[in-house]
Amino acid sequence: MTDAAEGGLAQYKRPLRYVMGVTYALVGVLHFLSPKPFEYIVPPQLPAPKALVYLSGAAEIALGVGVLFERTRHRAAVGIMLLLAAVFPANIYMAVGDLELPGAPDWADSDALLYARLPLQAVLVLWAYWYTDADE
Repeated sequence: MTDAAEGGLAQYKRPLRYVMGVTYALVGVLHFLSPKPFEYIVPPQLPAPKALVYLSGAAEIALGVGVLFERTRHRAAVGIMLLLAAVFPANIYMAVGDLELPGAPDWADSDALLYARLPLQAVLVLWAYWYTDADE
């Protein structure tokens, strides 16, 4: 993002990086502590759902931690963008697959919420892209 485009957001860039890193790391840990909900949303065309869940969880932990440090920030941010692209089919599957997520509250299964997640992925990609530059 350019300085003009960032406007008042520039002052939040560093704290939001910590929010991003910690959030990805925590969600990655959840992949190991409670893999079933994540397995449930892996599209059936993909092999070995549990392995994919563990792989994506490990990636989220590594990338979340990586984005916190200047030395690895750029590569981790690019990795987050690639990870978001890789898991996008699961978001599509959730939205169009008419899934009822086990243990989820009724509001979490609403079509509106599931479809709202799709453009949210673009916001998350842009957020990660913000950390691919050398400025901080």
